[in-house]
Amino acid sequence: MDRPLISENSAGWMACVWISFTTSLGLTALGIYNMPTELWIKGYMIMGLMFSVGSCFMLAKTVRDNHESRKLINRVTEVKTERMLHDYELKDVDSLNAMRKTA
Repeated sequence: MDRPLISENSAGWMACVWISFTTSLGLTALGIYNMPTELWIKGYMIMGLMFSVGSCFMLAKTVRDNHESRKLINRVTEVKTERMLHDYELKDVDSLNAMRKTA
């Protein structure tokens, strides 16, 4: 049985992801800070930004976990199928050997 390869993200991709995340978060926070409005409105906007970032992390984690669990379930099903086929092939060989002995 071959084990599936686990692919890791490249360093360039990781840098791109972190740079885009920090840039978008920083520019949004800077925009809220420079907004010509009262402090409590800015606080509300920052709170909404933090909730949005947190929910994005939870969504990404949930999607990843669902994907990984489907891969595991498929792998377990594949192993069960391979075992059934192997057992079936052994029974065919045994029955052929039994037929040859009686003949």
